[in-house]
Amino acid sequence: MRKSQVYLGVDVGSVSINVVAIDGNGNVLEKIYMRTEGKPIQILKEAVGRMASLLPANVEIKGVGTTGSGRQLAAAVLGADVVKNEITAHGVAVLAFEPDARTIIEVGGQDSKIILLRDGVVSDFAMNTVCAAGTGSFLDRQAARLNIPIERFGELALKSRSPVRIAGRCAVFAESDMIHKQQMGCCCEDIVRGLCEALVRNYLNNVGKGKEILPKVVFQGGVAANVGIRKAFEDALGCPVVVPTHFDVMGAIGAAMLSKQHAGGNKSKFRGFDRILQNEFHSESFECNGCPNYCEIIRLTSDGATVALWGGRCGKWAGSQERIEEKRMA
Repeated sequence: MRKSQVYLGVDVGSVSINVVAIDGNGNVLEKIYMRTEGKPIQILKEAVGRMASLLPANVEIKGVGTTGSGRQLAAAVLGADVVKNEITAHGVAVLAFEPDARTIIEVGGQDSKIILLRDGVVSDFAMNTVCAAGTGSFLDRQAARLNIPIERFGELALKSRSPVRIAGRCAVFAESDMIHKQQMGCCCEDIVRGLCEALVRNYLNNVGKGKEILPKVVFQGGVAANVGIRKAFEDALGCPVVVPTHFDVMGAIGAAMLSKQHAGGNKSKFRGFDRILQNEFHSESFECNGCPNYCEIIRLTSDGATVALWGGRCGKWAGSQERIEEKRMA
């Protein structure tokens, strides 16, 4: 029996790890979303194990792509064929599902980004990795303070009839302002709507500053599940905002599609589900004193052997395992 050909995409972020399997036509077969919980290697192995249990026994992994802030780690653990940044991965995925998209709004747990698409390619982008007020963690914290499940945050916002204005330039000031509004007796729905609008203002005034935001606008990332944020974006931009079906794993889908483009007739470097699950991986860091940069180098080992190193600004720590060990002793 001919084996089913599948491509895997993995997005390792600060909050979640997403694993997606697509077929040769780019259709999403399975997807997994798991919280990283500060244990990226362990959770990555659990996510891969779940994917292995969902896919047919006769499947053949033709390619593996990784993206996200932990893409180098995931690539070393899995044996990835393609390692790409989030901007490229998200752009590829959106253009596959929404070919006429011109603006991508992506709001995750710890960062947010805007990607401008023109003539089917990424023309510009910006990221926010400094202030939490424009990210999902801001909403999580305020939902906890208000004792509201984050899943109900959006629906409560839509019930507001007189949203309060909350200072959204800084997460600390926003929280203080929210408490002040509570003490003034403002109702919960109006405060929640105000928080949604504050996040959107923060995003547009920081990440989107100076960017030409044109429709079609696609909204993705974990926060896209919040209907209150989506409505706040639509009100601020004056146009509809599209949330794709797989809004929460678009980065992983893009990584899988990039691995498919790269595959051709080449054999994948994928280690195999059994080997990944059986092997123990450990990471450590050390400082390279080869030049004044003093780069922090990350070293990943498995069964005492060096699997990969990364983090240097130059190519000193790149190469085969034997070369790596020679350089480590130099």
